[in-house]
Amino acid sequence: MASVTSPTTLISSSTRAFPAKSYSPTSPSVSFLRTLSSPSSSASLRSAFAQRSSLSSSSRRSFAVKAQTVSLSQCRHFLVPLCLKIRVHYIGSVESLETDDLPLVGNKAPDFEAEAVFDQEFIKVKLSEYIGKKYVILFFYPLDFTFVCPTEITAFSDRYAEFEKLNTEVLGVSVDSVFSHLAWVQTDRKSGGLGDLNYPLISDVTKSISKSFGVLIHDQQGIALRGLFIIDKEGVIQHSTINNLGIGRSVDETMRTLQALQYIQENPDEVCPAGWKPGEKSMKPDPKLSKEYFSAI
Repeated sequence: MASVTSPTTLISSSTRAFPAKSYSPTSPSVSFLRTLSSPSSSASLRSAFAQRSSLSSSSRRSFAVKAQTVSLSQCRHFLVPLCLKIRVHYIGSVESLETDDLPLVGNKAPDFEAEAVFDQEFIKVKLSEYIGKKYVILFFYPLDFTFVCPTEITAFSDRYAEFEKLNTEVLGVSVDSVFSHLAWVQTDRKSGGLGDLNYPLISDVTKSISKSFGVLIHDQQGIALRGLFIIDKEGVIQHSTINNLGIGRSVDETMRTLQALQYIQENPDEVCPAGWKPGEKSMKPDPKLSKEYFSAI
């Protein structure tokens, strides 16, 4: 897509196309927005800013908004934390409605190959090597030698045997170098380190992995949000969650979600209701058959 100078960006979660219509910034019913950034569940650090610009009569310029209609099939993944982007340009220069090229639930996970630290050695990890073999818990964290991060990383490591029984690999990712990872692993837990881990820590120094999974914060020195993705054996992202920097994730909930995913893949004519755990009653996705579940609660 050709670049255009001085773009104004609007972010909208609406599935309706905006009509092609010209607006005047002097109109009392229309606010002239220089920048409007709507925060998602993944980024309260990226606060919404709406700046009104008082234009002089000599600099008043009308602008047009044009968008393509988005089909329902394109909109089916809106529950993940991202929005449609509509780019608006001055003097009638317009780009069409577009969605970020991010991995959404139900789509193939972007493949990558990167250096990692495991068992205090440098190794190579390639995501596609797990396809057809294992489920993958891929989680991103902001930085080594921080505060919330070691509590998450060690919690996943301590529960690794349970994930292994579910034929699942765990992979941690940050934008730190393998040397930083190694130093952190070699630091005792009581000193804020990790000690030996049961799974690899991947180095994303180029930030390409974080960017491809939509968790990179461009205005925070290029660190990643706390994104977590469950990828099935076919390489399809079946679950994603993104926390802001100060909120740690739950290994218990990750485990429960993984078990629910595996259950419905083994029983495709059933679905798992809220809070479902192994051994509990599932539900038939049918108006009549579902009454059996509802009558029992």
